[in-house]
Order: sequence, then C-alpha cells, then structure tokens
Amino acid sequence: MAYTQPAAPARRPRPAPAAHLEQPPPAQWHRVLTLLAAISLFIGTRTVWTQAATHRLPVALVITACYASILACGVLTVVTRRHRTLARLDVAVLLTAVTLTLCTWVMNHNGADEAVLTTQAARELVAGHPVYGQPWPWLFGPGIALTPTVDGGYDYTYGYPPLAPLLTAPFLWLGHSGTPATLVTTAALLVAAVTLWRMLPVPWRSAATMVCLGFGFLPSYARLGYPAILGLALLVPVVVRWPRIGQGGRLGAAGIARAACLGAACAAQQLPWFLTPFLLAGLYAVRRGELGGREAGRLLLRVLGIVFATWLLINTYFVVHEPRTWFEGILLLITQGAVLHGQGLNVVSLLLTDGSDRLDWYGHASMLLLAGLLAVFMLFVRRLGPAATVLPWCAFYLATRSQDGYYLLMTPLWLAAVVTAPAAEFAGAWQPRPRWLPAGRRRRQALAAAGALLLAPALVSALVAATGTPPLRMRVTEVRHATPSKVSLLTVRVTNTGDHPLTPHFMLTTGEGMGRYWTVVRGPATMPAHDTAVYALRPPKGTFPVSRNNAKVRVRLRAFTGDPQTLSSVDVRHLLLRPRR
Repeated sequence: MAYTQPAAPARRPRPAPAAHLEQPPPAQWHRVLTLLAAISLFIGTRTVWTQAATHRLPVALVITACYASILACGVLTVVTRRHRTLARLDVAVLLTAVTLTLCTWVMNHNGADEAVLTTQAARELVAGHPVYGQPWPWLFGPGIALTPTVDGGYDYTYGYPPLAPLLTAPFLWLGHSGTPATLVTTAALLVAAVTLWRMLPVPWRSAATMVCLGFGFLPSYARLGYPAILGLALLVPVVVRWPRIGQGGRLGAAGIARAACLGAACAAQQLPWFLTPFLLAGLYAVRRGELGGREAGRLLLRVLGIVFATWLLINTYFVVHEPRTWFEGILLLITQGAVLHGQGLNVVSLLLTDGSDRLDWYGHASMLLLAGLLAVFMLFVRRLGPAATVLPWCAFYLATRSQDGYYLLMTPLWLAAVVTAPAAEFAGAWQPRPRWLPAGRRRRQALAAAGALLLAPALVSALVAATGTPPLRMRVTEVRHATPSKVSLLTVRVTNTGDHPLTPHFMLTTGEGMGRYWTVVRGPATMPAHDTAVYALRPPKGTFPVSRNNAKVRVRLRAFTGDPQTLSSVDVRHLLLRPRR
C-alpha cells in the first residue's frame, strides 16, 4: 500500500488587530511640543537647586526628583507610539512644572515693590484705613526698587485696582514682607497654566506648560508679586475661543461667566484695560456678521453690562469710602509721570542721544497708536482678528515706560488665541465699508491708505519725541572725593537753552538703570529761560562709588524736569575718576 502523507492542518487566520492598535503614531509636532516643554523647565532650575542645597535640603531633593522627571519625560516622549501615552506625558510635564514653580517660590517669596505695596494695601484694608493716595516710604528698603518721577520725587503709593489686596488680605499671617502677595500671584499663575492647559486641544497642551511655567519668565514675575498675573489668570477663560461668545445671539451661563471674568480682570490690573476694547470690537464684528447690527449691538450691551457690574462690585467699597483717591490711584500708572524706562523707542532719548525736551510726546504716541490700531483692527477684522491679543501691546513700544513685562506678561493669551481663534472664526465678520468706496483694486488701495493714515499720527508723535533736544547744557566743574573711588560732591554748571523756566532734578546713572535723585546743596530751584546757574550736588547715600575695574560702564549725569517733561544727559565717568598719583 502506498504511503500517503497526511494533509497539513489549515492555519487559523490571525485575528484582526484591535482598533486602538491600528491608530497611527502621534504627530511629530506633538512630540516636539512636549519635548520643548520639558526642556524649558531646565532654565533657571540649577540656580534654585544650588540655593536650596545650601539652605533647604528637602527642597533640593524635590528639585532633584524633578530633574529625573524631566529626563524620563524626554526619553518617553521620543519613543512612545501611542497618543494616550503622549497625552499622559503632557500631564507629567505639567505636574513637574508646577512642582518646580512651587519650589522656586519657597526659596524666593519676599517679592519686589509691587508685592510689598500690595501686602501693605491689604493690611491697611483689613485695619479699615485708606488704601489709595497713602505714601509708605518705609517699605522701600534695601532690595526694593523705587520708581522715580520726573518731578524729582518717588512713587510710594499703591497704584493698581483693588482685587489683589482683597485676595491678599486672608494671607497676611504669612509675614510682613511681600510673601502674602507673591503667594496669591504664584497661585494665580498656576491656575492660569492649568486652565489654559485644560482648555486647549490635547496636542497643544504642552505649549501651555511651556509658555506659562517654562523658561522662568512668568514665574519670576509671579514671585515678584505683579498684580498683572491675576489679570492673566482671569483672561485665560475669556480669550480661549472668544469669537464664539454669544454665538447664536445667546450668552448662556458660559458667556456670562466669561464676561464676569473680563470685568474681574479689569479690577486686577490696568493691562486688561488695553485688551478689552479689542475683544469687544472683534466680538461685535463677528456677531454682526452672524446676527445683524441690531442683535449684535444688544448682545454687546449685555456683555458690557456684565463686565461693568463685576468691575464695579469689586471696587464698590473703595468708591464709597475714598472715591477721589481711588480714582486717582487706579489711573496712577498712566498719570504718575515716571522717568523713562524700558526697551522700546524711548531708548533713543535715554541711551542714544543726550535727551529730549519733548518726552510728553512718547505718551501721546502710545495712546495714538493704541487708538489707531483699534481702528485698523475694525477696518480689517477678518485679517487681524486672530491678532486681537497681540496688537494692544504694540502701543507700549512707544510709551514713556516700555518695559518688557508689558509685552511678555500676556503672552499665554497669544497662544490661546492662535490655537482656538484662527482666521476661519472671522471669515464672516462685519467690516465697515462705505458705499462710496471704489471697487476692485482701487478699493484695496483706498483701504490701505486709510490704514496708513490712521497710524500716521502715532508715528509722527514718536518722531517728535525722539528728535527732541536736551534743554539743559551741563558741564561738571568740580568733583570731590571721599576716597579715590567714591565721589562725595559734584559741582555742575547748567545752562537752560530753552524758552521755558525749568526745575531740574539730578541723578547719576550707570548703564540704562535709574537711581535716586541727588540732593541740591547749592543752586536755584527753578532756572529761567536762557539762564546759567551753578549747582552743587550731593549723593543720596553720602558717596557715589566709581570703579576703575570696569571702564566700559557708562556713567551719565541726568537732569529731569516735570513741567514740561524733559531729559538732559551728559557722560561724566571720565571726570569722576581721581587721577592716580
């Protein structure tokens, strides 16, 4: 019988892979965002670890664990193949960032001038004393910066809306420094970071961690006690998907809450005041394109009513008890007449030239640019709508004080808008277009010319300010030394070349920073026009140190006047060094 090989058993077909195994790997840009967020946490961490290792070892150990977390997140972010795992790594990066922020606050929580002013305002509020218009010069000890004004004084008063002191009051038991205020602002930043992280689409969440808590920028401002951080935290839920507020003509509970957050943000600090008109104008344009002019107007009035009611509710106590000083106090940052400072166009008069007799025009240029940008925003809202959270801060570039904080404190809102309010949200927005405008190419040219015309006054004002000339001509005639490296008295010959009497106030500065005013020992308080006088000046601390070791440090004698606002400067470093024998 022939041998027959048995047939091989049929192979069972492999089961189809589960649906979750068929999903493609995470997008590469999502990995990159998560990785960049983890990398951003390294910045500044070594300095805090070194400080903690010397003074608070448990904090140093926590930071060491955070290093391990950053490294692990970095490795896993690169190798993971699942969306869910990468989303969990986003959570881990956020928690690591929160931990590092808290560790840094534990090591550095005393704050700066904003923090001590806010804490003192809260203390006066609890005691039933006036908060606004009250000078507290004893707060500005070593390490606490002063804000000099052009009239020769300093700003010792609280100059922000009242929400920060109201929130700080329950934490006064933490100490007499600025710690209570820095706790509030640091907590507000953490809330802002978590809120933005939660409200963004999943792949973008690590960008929120990076912008809010990475790089060390915003956490440092929170530890200094800046009330603007409170405004940022309240603006985050407002800005996320803000063109959809009132969609369909109904606010709903979410819309009411967001309008209330906007009002509370305006009661926290002045920066939200500059953003609010752009949000409201853009909201009206979007809703008018959807609902028509009448319904959009009604919706805007409801939003405005909620914003104003919330703002007024927070301010009510102060409106009743100290109306005049309260009103002057919340406008103080605009009216105080602080000296030039910042990284904007004012560096022309501050660093590149010897001053200007038209400093007021920097402020005029800033306000004109804000108004011009708002008008251009409305004119081209379909194109500029996504930039609503960026445009307002351009005005500060021309301001008398154009510190970088005015730009970067609200940068998380830039991210929120670019992710959740893209150009598609404004495709049907209403834009003012008079019927008499020509059609086609001529219309575009006419609109471009209108935009340029709206911005021209600001640019002209900035040019007027930057091209001003110093009204005082100064020449150092005598230098007295307490020691070879310390100046004890300056004698300066001053000529008023302008057409107005001026009351000068003198200080010596190193680099771009400002110091305290020097005491006028001899010389007239006010100089008539085209007159010459001799002033003897004494340093505020008795002596002014001058080092030979760093010959590149620029020392300038500056003279500010308040009415009109002017600045005159002259380099004096080579005159202050006593010749070696």
